[in-house]
Amino acid sequence: QLQASGGGLVQAGGSLRLSCVHSGATAFDPYAIGWFRQAPGKEREGVSCISGSDGATYYVDSVKGRFTISSDNAENTVYLQLNSLKPEDTAVYYCAAQVPPRPSLGSSWYSFEWDYWGQGTQVTVSS
Repeated sequence: QLQASGGGLVQAGGSLRLSCVHSGATAFDPYAIGWFRQAPGKEREGVSCISGSDGATYYVDSVKGRFTISSDNAENTVYLQLNSLKPEDTAVYYCAAQVPPRPSLGSSWYSFEWDYWGQGTQVTVSS
């Protein structure tokens, strides 16, 4: 089970922190948590992910240097810090889990490789 939260309306250049609380399969097996987003009229795209075992992090080029993913294993929560937000970052953001992580973690972002999905949280960036 995954629960995403933290979205909202922010001006360009602003920041938000998204949270993804995970439970169930991630409590017992190796896992990875990823963040995806889907803008209106566009396909869902990967944003960032983190390995639950070694903390390795991955980002797509469009968010490198602006977004930071982190994990609090004691709280079973993965965070996505969004800085220097741009209007093109506007989307519904989803968190997802791979149990176990795939060898392709961080190199491919196909939705079918992710086993569990949370509900989305809306991020709107005004210009």
